[in-house]
Amino acid sequence: MINKVILVGNLGKDPEVRTMSNAKQVATFSLATTENWNDKNTGERVSKTEWHQVVVFNEPLIKVISNYVNKGTRLYIEGSLQTRKWTDNNGIERYTTEVVLNPFNSVLKILSSQGNGEANYAGAQSNNIKSDLGTATNHVENVLDDDDIPF
Repeated sequence: MINKVILVGNLGKDPEVRTMSNAKQVATFSLATTENWNDKNTGERVSKTEWHQVVVFNEPLIKVISNYVNKGTRLYIEGSLQTRKWTDNNGIERYTTEVVLNPFNSVLKILSSQGNGEANYAGAQSNNIKSDLGTATNHVENVLDDDDIPF
């Protein structure tokens, strides 16, 4: 079975890096993805933004996030989708769905930041980080007409 999520989007605020009780670090951030299309009735441009909660347990990626990622950074990420149950302060059970970047099979690419390069970082079994510098991809956009939407 496959559980893989691929997203390209922008950070809504600076990432948070915390140390858990087991002394391991975790990074969290929210990533906005936007779809754009033209309304077939009015011809106006319409956009819809989704916010995705991302949790990173991959130590090398956490170092990259700490040093190079901030609000507005455009990222390409590959991870898995996980839903967890938790209880709020009022005793009500809640569910949260997150994109998780584990130490294995996770990818993070910085597509735009304060620099002009593109950097690729892949989570691996070891602490190796793959880094390729190239041309930045500054704009990724899906343009759809209403006829292209399946509902």
